[in-house]
Amino acid sequence: QVRLVESGGGLVQAGESLRLSCAATGNRFSLGIMGWYRSTSGSSREWVATITSGGEPAYSNAAKGRFSISRDDVWDKLYLEMTNLEPEDTATYYCHAAQKPQYGNDNYWGQGTQVTVSS
Repeated sequence: QVRLVESGGGLVQAGESLRLSCAATGNRFSLGIMGWYRSTSGSSREWVATITSGGEPAYSNAAKGRFSISRDDVWDKLYLEMTNLEPEDTATYYCHAAQKPQYGNDNYWGQGTQVTVSS
């Protein structure tokens, strides 16, 4: 029903900024909360930020004050603006979308985009 494709990852130095994008195709109006998660080798996916269909954002402690999640008005792209990046932010970042319960309550994940922060 829904496909998510991340982009924008790369190699940056500590203190620099990066913008991640997630393109959503399919039955986008069925989606509720969307968000970003990240993982490193050997770790489970860690919640970074989410945004509701109404536009209300929420952030993890690691992301708060440095990252900003947004969703465009057409609801086909999800963004994560990351500033003042640190080596600890190095991870594979995944886009996630939760389908509204009335549409089946499915969960969708992208393939991930790698972010590497060097110091």
